[in-house]
Amino acid sequence: MSKQISAILQQAVALHQQGKLGAAEALYLQVLQNQPEYFDALQLLGVIAKQRGDAGLAVTRLREAIAIDAQQAIAHGNLGAALQDLGLPEEALLSYDRALQLKPDYAMAWNNRGNTLRSMGKLVAALHNYDKALRLNPRYTEALLNRGIALQEMEEHQQALQDFDEALTLKPQDAAIHFARAFSLQCLRLEEDAIAGYEDVLHLQPEHIQALCNRGICLQKIQQLAAAADSFEQAIKLKPNYVKAHLQYGNTLRQMGQDAAAIAAYQTAAKYCEDDTELAHINYALAALGVMDAPAISPPTYIADLFDQYAMHFDEHLLKVLRYQIPALLSKAVSKHVKAGPGNYLDLGCGTGLCATYLRPNASKLTGIDLSEKMLGQARKTGFYDELHCAEISDWLQVQDQDFDLIMAADVFVYIGALDTVFAAASRVMRAGAVLGFSVEASVEKTDENTDYILRSSQRYAHSYAYLQRLAHTHGFKIVESSQEIARQDKGEDVPAHILVMIKT
Repeated sequence: MSKQISAILQQAVALHQQGKLGAAEALYLQVLQNQPEYFDALQLLGVIAKQRGDAGLAVTRLREAIAIDAQQAIAHGNLGAALQDLGLPEEALLSYDRALQLKPDYAMAWNNRGNTLRSMGKLVAALHNYDKALRLNPRYTEALLNRGIALQEMEEHQQALQDFDEALTLKPQDAAIHFARAFSLQCLRLEEDAIAGYEDVLHLQPEHIQALCNRGICLQKIQQLAAAADSFEQAIKLKPNYVKAHLQYGNTLRQMGQDAAAIAAYQTAAKYCEDDTELAHINYALAALGVMDAPAISPPTYIADLFDQYAMHFDEHLLKVLRYQIPALLSKAVSKHVKAGPGNYLDLGCGTGLCATYLRPNASKLTGIDLSEKMLGQARKTGFYDELHCAEISDWLQVQDQDFDLIMAADVFVYIGALDTVFAAASRVMRAGAVLGFSVEASVEKTDENTDYILRSSQRYAHSYAYLQRLAHTHGFKIVESSQEIARQDKGEDVPAHILVMIKT
């Protein structure tokens, strides 16, 4: 290599390190004009292409470099990162494996390999790779951050916080680490600490839209609604088409009793929304405020998302905050009518398993079904269930070939308006004498006397007693017990519920 070429390359690398990609690229190309098979120039052009977001060109350049010298671990490592950007994780892993064969102590390759595994949902394997990187370089802040994020995805937030705290001792001004730490605090329902964390992010990056939104959600949770609305407004000013900000803004305004403003926020969210699933959630919120016709059932993804968020703290929130009484009230009513002796029991919408305590002692087999995987994860920890299934209840019931002696649905039908399908499906898997016990929110407003069901602004359905009587007659049930009880509290007010027990005739 001539001294002139060497000098040009050194100058290019210096410019590259300063972030002057255009000038560096021009010099790398100048090197290649003189020496077309110059490994370093090709390899670093591949790096620039990746930095610019052109992963396809990066792969081309890096493969050209590897064709010249296949023994350079750095090229294989950079190729793996570019393949990961192209959405080719299996190929990326092969490149990282080749890099690590050549250089087993290549900490960056271990870290990036962990990222690829994490993108594939292989979280335990990803943790192993981050551990390898950190054993090689204990002060590797990116690996600490990535390991913490993997732990977040495993719901191991306390352990994740240890990684984030350690990373912050090394890079105290890193907004990404502050954001990840604040998110774990938010997931642990430590809202005030999370808000402080998001404030740290915004101090470093005032236009961090996700931090503004998450701060708003935390403020909403602790009922600082005006401050929450202000946080969402700031996010919207920065990104007027940000659907999530408009949706959360609408939720906050609804909680503040500003229904007209909430409707406007939801309608703006719908205008910008390009995702059918998210649009269904927005339209559901609009229907709950009377702007659109109520659907026959809540969107299943809305229910799954709602309860996935609540899973870790669901029992505490229901029992302590909302003073939830349904499992105890319903179990007491059902116990008077279920046949003596062990039976085949089904817990519809089992959630975290609050009803299982009452059902398990007399169940020869206890099955639970729910739409939320995270709720089922909590139910599994109780050890009370013989089977747990993640499915929509009507769909699941319609394909069963067993008979149940008792089906219980505590606070489940509040997310189903039209109950004919689920009653028909339940009836087909119940022998004569089997018991169906359930609760619904009571539709007691005078304007609703002739309405089967309504969707309330709480985004929960309420049903009329006349409708429940008609359902029983249509689907072969006899009502043997009914009462109106206080199910829970909403905004400090009692919410009445029908508690019904029916027997299959």
